[in-house]
Amino acid sequence: MFELKYPKKVVIGDITVRDGFQHEEKLIPTRAKLWVLEELILAGFKRMEVTNFGNPKAMPQFADAEELFKAIRTSKRVKDKLPGVELTAVTINERAVDRAIAARQEGYGPDRVLQMISTSESHQIKNSGMTHKEYWAMTERCIKKAHDAGMKFCGTVSTIWGCPIEGPTELKKAVEFTKRYLDIGADDIEHADHDGSAPPNKVYEYFAMIMDALPNPELHVAHFHVTRGWGLANVLAALQAGITHFESTMGGIGGQPANFCDGSPVAGTGTYYYQDPNIVGLVSTEDMVVMMDEMGIDTGVDVDRVLDIGRMVEKICGRRLRSECIKTGRIPKGPTGFKARD
Repeated sequence: MFELKYPKKVVIGDITVRDGFQHEEKLIPTRAKLWVLEELILAGFKRMEVTNFGNPKAMPQFADAEELFKAIRTSKRVKDKLPGVELTAVTINERAVDRAIAARQEGYGPDRVLQMISTSESHQIKNSGMTHKEYWAMTERCIKKAHDAGMKFCGTVSTIWGCPIEGPTELKKAVEFTKRYLDIGADDIEHADHDGSAPPNKVYEYFAMIMDALPNPELHVAHFHVTRGWGLANVLAALQAGITHFESTMGGIGGQPANFCDGSPVAGTGTYYYQDPNIVGLVSTEDMVVMMDEMGIDTGVDVDRVLDIGRMVEKICGRRLRSECIKTGRIPKGPTGFKARD
């Protein structure tokens, strides 16, 4: 019997409200962000990214960071489910970590913070203004601060499969960076295909290396962009390598922080790989959940509710998004009533 080998249970972290909305060129109302978070929790998601505590002058989409965290922490709709949910904030530098800690001390901050290093030093300097040496020194301080405040710390490794500045990168360097993060106290690692550079064979090769070196699947989160349309193929490759934790966004939205927002130019990521919002993006939560359901993989979420959320996220964004399944639906499991022509 021929059968694909893959895990039969996974954890999906939906990151729409942070990574998804950061690429939108119009401000998404706080009320809409809150609705999406609540609906995702009610659909069964246990891990979500809420916001970015970086400078809102560069990323005005996150000017409501504290307000949104307060709103979700006090939401009556999800108060019974919230204790089992892990809420994450991106903290791109030490000042952002301090903001997250202040929010935590006031009783509404994140459970987990996230920082990112690129294996390509030129990309690292472009993104953060820091060299690798400077970044690692800062990260050690931030991990200690986060843990002292009762928060988990996720280290993201980026430019694993290529750099928009330097070109090809070495997979083994990302493995080394993963080990270093864990050695200095990171709780888990997000492995990011940040711009859709990863072909499925290289995804399998990399995650096979990771699982050989660090075989605990709880430590690893796969994060794929769909700039070139390979997102779900890469999910399958990661599954076959034994990965069980994935990230995605409703409608496949997201990408780099927009450099135009609410009618005005802003810093965002800059022009070196900012593209049309309809080109970049992440793996679609809706499509991945439906695909996994068809494969017999337990995602722990209500598939039909996920599709309903996806349809509403299209209205929030005001355009057709990249999910196929919100239009095609699930594969019927019984007679459809359709009759073929004679």
